[in-house]
Parts: sequence; C-alpha cells; structure tokens
Amino acid sequence: MNNSLSISSRDIIHYIKISCQIPVVVEAIASDRIITDTAEKLGITVEESQIQQEGDLFRANKKLVRAKDTLAWLQQHHLSVDDFEELIYKKILSKKLANHLFGKKVESFFFQHRLNYLAAVTYEIILDDKDLALEFFYALQEGETTFADIAREHISDPDTRRNGGYRGIRRRADFRPEVASAVFAAKPPQPLKPISTNKGVYLIWVEEIIQPELDEKLRSQIISELFNSWLKQELSEMQISDRFDSTTNIQNSPDLLMQA
Repeated sequence: MNNSLSISSRDIIHYIKISCQIPVVVEAIASDRIITDTAEKLGITVEESQIQQEGDLFRANKKLVRAKDTLAWLQQHHLSVDDFEELIYKKILSKKLANHLFGKKVESFFFQHRLNYLAAVTYEIILDDKDLALEFFYALQEGETTFADIAREHISDPDTRRNGGYRGIRRRADFRPEVASAVFAAKPPQPLKPISTNKGVYLIWVEEIIQPELDEKLRSQIISELFNSWLKQELSEMQISDRFDSTTNIQNSPDLLMQA
C-alpha cells in the first residue's frame, strides 16, 4: 500500500463541490464582501495595535504559546503570516461593524424581548404511556417518590440516567413550544403535569427559573444575533453569481434526472 498522498488545489475544490459545500462557501464569501463594503462606507477602520492585540488573544485561545507552535498551526491550515493577519483583521472588522450597527440598540431590544432570555433548569423524562406519566406526577406531588428514582428506572441512556434526567440551563427557544409555555409558567421547584408531544409524553421537574440580566456575555450575544439577522437579510437581497460550471455534467447526463 502506498502511504504517500498528493492532494492538489483542484482536488480540494472538487471535493468541496461534490460534498455540496459550494453554497456554504459562496455565502461565506458574499458575507465577507458585505461586511467589508459596509465597513468601508461607514468609515470603520482597524488599527495595527488592534490586530496585534487580537492576534495575541487568538494565539492564547489556541494555546499557541511559542513561535514554532504558531508556525506549525499556520502550516497546518495553509496560511501565510499575511493570511493570518487578514484573518484577524476581518475578525475585528466584523466585530466593530456589529457594534457600530447594533451596540446602541441592545438595551431596547433586550427589554422588548426579555421573556425570550428567561432560562430554566429542568429535569426531564420522556415516556410512552401518558397514564403512567400521570401516576408519576401525582406521586411526585404527594412526596411518594422522587424524580431521581423515576429517572433511575425509566431513562435508558446511561449518562442521562446518572444525571437524573438533568437537562441543564436552557432558554425558552431551546424548548419545544408546547413545553416552554408550561415550564415558564411554573413556580419551582415543582413537577409539571405530563405534556404530550409527537416525541412522547414529557414528565418534567422545573428546578429553577433564572431571570435574565443584561451582562456583557448577553450583550455580546444579542449584538451577534442582530448582526447575523441583518447579514442574512443583506444576503437575501443580493444577486450572487459564481463561476462554477455545475450544469455541464447534468446537461450531458439527462437520464440521471429523468429517474427522479
């Protein structure tokens, strides 16, 4: 067996094409153009000192402590030093544009959509039998059993069973709509009356409802959400023309399409 392999740029492009990733790449290129053009129109610039600072942070996050570690990482990703600087530059430019467009809109958006940022700590079990779920619900209310005991007997996944059905901290959007309305109307800690869905019957223990606070993490998240929505809208209004010849083989093989 030959252990050497030579891969060309053409091979890479062809693989991207046949793995149906071209639309993703084209959209990413278009997004980059939109960000660059909009930032230029608004006079947003990036200072050399900002590139240095962001580059240092990037290397720290990647654990590229030594110069040779950084060079090895660049080689692995086929990047030159100039490419790396461009990567950092575009990262900063995108962040600065997002803050310019939406930084002053965060507070009003947060208060208008505050309910969406409520979070809940829950434990969940999905059962097939609604009568059994109701039996467990009433037993929980009467203190005849614990949620952990039910989870131990009725959750098949080992990790979830060991955690007692714990689902962590989730926001409203992370729940199924029919589940979210019941969860966020609860007065924890308490079990919810079983909820039937097409996935099964949910037996849920609501441990805590967490009120949202507009800290720096949430502020950054909201700016990112608003920016991504804006970018998606811009993309929808843009006519994108690429030069990939994807129709030749289809036109030469009409039988392939006739069988669909």
